[in-house]
Amino acid sequence: MNRNGFFCLILAMAVWQGCDFIDGAGEVMTGADRLVADQRALLAGKRVGLVTNHTGRLSTGEFLVDTLVSSGIQVRALFGPEHGIRGDVEAGDTVADSIDAKTGIRVYSLYGAISRPTPAMLKDIDVLVYDIQDVGVRFYTYISTMKLCMDAAAERGIPFVVLDRPNPLGGLVDGPVIEDSLKSFVGMLSVPVVYGLTAGELATMINARGWLDAGRKVDLNVVWMDGWTRSKRFTSAWVPPSPNIKHPATVDVYPATCLVEATNASEGRGTDAPFHLIGAPWMRKDQLASRLNAASLPGVAFAPATFTPASSKQRGIACEGVSVTVTAVDSFRPVFTGLTILSVFRELYPDSLVIRPNSLGRLLGVSRAYGMIQSGTPPVEIEQTWLEETRQYEALIDPFRHYPSK
Repeated sequence: MNRNGFFCLILAMAVWQGCDFIDGAGEVMTGADRLVADQRALLAGKRVGLVTNHTGRLSTGEFLVDTLVSSGIQVRALFGPEHGIRGDVEAGDTVADSIDAKTGIRVYSLYGAISRPTPAMLKDIDVLVYDIQDVGVRFYTYISTMKLCMDAAAERGIPFVVLDRPNPLGGLVDGPVIEDSLKSFVGMLSVPVVYGLTAGELATMINARGWLDAGRKVDLNVVWMDGWTRSKRFTSAWVPPSPNIKHPATVDVYPATCLVEATNASEGRGTDAPFHLIGAPWMRKDQLASRLNAASLPGVAFAPATFTPASSKQRGIACEGVSVTVTAVDSFRPVFTGLTILSVFRELYPDSLVIRPNSLGRLLGVSRAYGMIQSGTPPVEIEQTWLEETRQYEALIDPFRHYPSK
């Protein structure tokens, strides 16, 4: 690990040590744990399709699919999201169909040419089960996969079961609700950038609000967690949900620095600290760190950094920039921070920076932000254009929140 990556991750991990963790010793039972412990009747005698990946583990560390198969549950097909069934495929790379080496079960890819189960894939399936750890951010594509699987189940008239897991951002809601014209696989649902629900809560809202195709409803059953509250941000036994979310602290900074994906600067992919390191060959690290720290953004610190991505943008090229560390999760405002980063990039490096408007629109969810950033509109004024809509969303989701705050 390079020196900048090492120190920004060490600091981030130290901040996380002050948060409430699930201790992995039974304090919290995930939906998968509860299914195995006392809800197996949901699947008994049925042919099961399981939408999962490497995060679909029990608190013992065993993969859910292995436990189900060994206990006699008829798992007939596995469905893998972006990053693949084992979570080792880079973002955006096509995932191929395969056979699971341990169980011999057919694995269908839902990332590539096909993004939802087809009728042929479901013809021998009686119930479709979803068990994937998410990160609570709209453009993280696992929730798009969940919605499309709900569509497929509703169309076939088969039940859909969500095994609930923590939202590592707790109940945080931040950013604009996506415009309909900008919806895509990286933003399919009418929610803000940070949407404040677990997968089970979100599935319940999708079903209740009529967001499935043709206004259908699916026979939905959520296996809720026991013992989880939104202050219990995540477990110390962290399983990276994708190759570039290496540590739970990365989840905090991700909805801010992922907006850098819409530019020709690096968001740290190909380094040991993706999303904590941002920069480009034409930036000046001391200048950038000074300007970002001068913005006095709450709950975040910027330090000068030099790094060379081994892959992705600026591959093999030395970059100057900053390391980004969330120092106070309760006060950090990720989307406002991301807007400020892009605005400072434009202010300091207008002749070198390229912002791709379509990419920014798909990530942020609003088309107007690109022009406002380019014209030098202060981030606080950009944020004001969607705050009322975000407040309305928070009121909308309140009936669907199953878990308490503390």
